[in-house]
Amino acid sequence: MDIDSIRAFFMWCTILNVALLVLSSLICLCAGDWAYRIHSKWFSISRETFNVAFYSFLGLYKILVFVFNLIPYIALLIVG
Repeated sequence: MDIDSIRAFFMWCTILNVALLVLSSLICLCAGDWAYRIHSKWFSISRETFNVAFYSFLGLYKILVFVFNLIPYIALLIVG
């Protein structure tokens, strides 16, 4: 596997994960009540707890995307 293949892999991983992050953020902003209703049927959870869990998920996911997708992609751009 050459460096161009690895660079393309990380590029597409970054694009897809950022798209998923944006979609999740839009769901939180535009359809937060809908998402809460669905999850409150599965779990007995208060709205405040749901908001904390959802925002924590978004924050952790953003950090993971940056650390494991974006930073390696930028490093490969610099190297090659």
